[in-house]
Amino acid sequence: MENSSFHSRRDFLKFSASASLGFAGLFSCVRDIDTVVPTPIPTRPVGYGPLLPDPAGLLNLPKGFSYQIISRQGETMSDGLLVPGLPDGMGTFRGGNGKTILVRNHEMSPDPIWGSPYGLDGALASKIDRSLLYDAGSGGRPDLGGTTTLIYNPATGKVETQFLSLAGTARNCAGGPTPWNTWLTCEETTKRAGFDGSQKDHGFVFEVPATDYVKLHAAVPIKAMGRMNHEAVAVDPRSGIVYLTEDVPDGLIYRYIPKVPGQLHKGGALQALMIRDQSSADTRNWPSLKTSAFPARQLFEVAWVDLEEVESPDDNLRYQGYDKGAARFARAEGMWFGNNEVFFACTNGGKSQLGQVFRYIPSAQEGKPQEKTSPGKLELFIESNSIELLQNCDNLTVAPWGDVILCEDNDHPFLVGVTPKGELYRLAENVAHKTELAGGVFSPTGETYFFNMQGAGLTIAITGPWHK
Repeated sequence: MENSSFHSRRDFLKFSASASLGFAGLFSCVRDIDTVVPTPIPTRPVGYGPLLPDPAGLLNLPKGFSYQIISRQGETMSDGLLVPGLPDGMGTFRGGNGKTILVRNHEMSPDPIWGSPYGLDGALASKIDRSLLYDAGSGGRPDLGGTTTLIYNPATGKVETQFLSLAGTARNCAGGPTPWNTWLTCEETTKRAGFDGSQKDHGFVFEVPATDYVKLHAAVPIKAMGRMNHEAVAVDPRSGIVYLTEDVPDGLIYRYIPKVPGQLHKGGALQALMIRDQSSADTRNWPSLKTSAFPARQLFEVAWVDLEEVESPDDNLRYQGYDKGAARFARAEGMWFGNNEVFFACTNGGKSQLGQVFRYIPSAQEGKPQEKTSPGKLELFIESNSIELLQNCDNLTVAPWGDVILCEDNDHPFLVGVTPKGELYRLAENVAHKTELAGGVFSPTGETYFFNMQGAGLTIAITGPWHK
């Protein structure tokens, strides 16, 4: 498929101008999202220039950038298992000798079996210690979600080792890295034991050490972090507090204050975000709700309400939050800590249901009693009103230079960058597969950007002149 919008410098300038104007209007409106108050158009475009057609017909990129497929579903891994299907959220960590450790989620359920790491007949399951699985499943069919770990050598642009690092979980969608070199992987399901062949309840967060040696780690749920349709997490290294998103149409934003920072399994308090002085605020801006529009580019002080019975066997944790005045969000998905702030995406939020990105600024006294007089603040950073700007943002990360890089979840997705000023640009275009882009993350050095084409089962590395 051709990229008709970006084949000329003129078209790119036109796009940059429309993005700036569109989001300037969003920043200034309060009740009518279509009201636009223009700001001066930048004298030069943001981003890296027009996207150029890929001779291989896979991924269009700006001039000077290149990509490499580094892992494919079905390849034989270092542990003798197969690369699982549906790769999703990812995190990177420093490995030895300048290498990068990449931990990758797989949003797999027991069916379909085609993406199983154990092969179509399940014969390769004999290679693992089943006691390390979270859910071995009935009839010997374990849940197929989990994580794989890859050791990537930037000098050669190749993966040297990859292996199954967590198994027996379900629909591992997103997650987040920790400052203590682990990956938090989240189950996007609340299925109960007995459903879909499961032997245990699902809907938890698990922790995976980022190791450069082949090892399947025991899958132990952090139940104090709640049972819900988990999506992503972000950890503030200053406080050790973990923020969490929930992928449902009427979800909450949570935070987990561990009793011991860095030791999440030792328990903690789970809370939900509330807009101070606006009990039960609705940030979704859906016209069908007939509620007042939640304004963009306006900071709101927040409070956090305590939640009990967080293992929520009836999947009603968010309803408990509603009763206490927590704010509602539209399918909150990707989340990342960067610039001492927490960014998160709401995939179908906004008047046009094309997506929103929020920014949370933690308090200097976050999680402490003094927080009441110096609260954290929430801002609707951007809201899309056009598919030419942004359509269904999902996973996100913060680039080393401060831009937010978004993965789109639709049949013709782009990688979209957002500057700290809210200017948008397109970084890449998927022209080969009608599947979402997922898991975008930079290497620890910032030289390589990794992401997945989920339905195609591809993990891809992009390199180029990021410094520009």
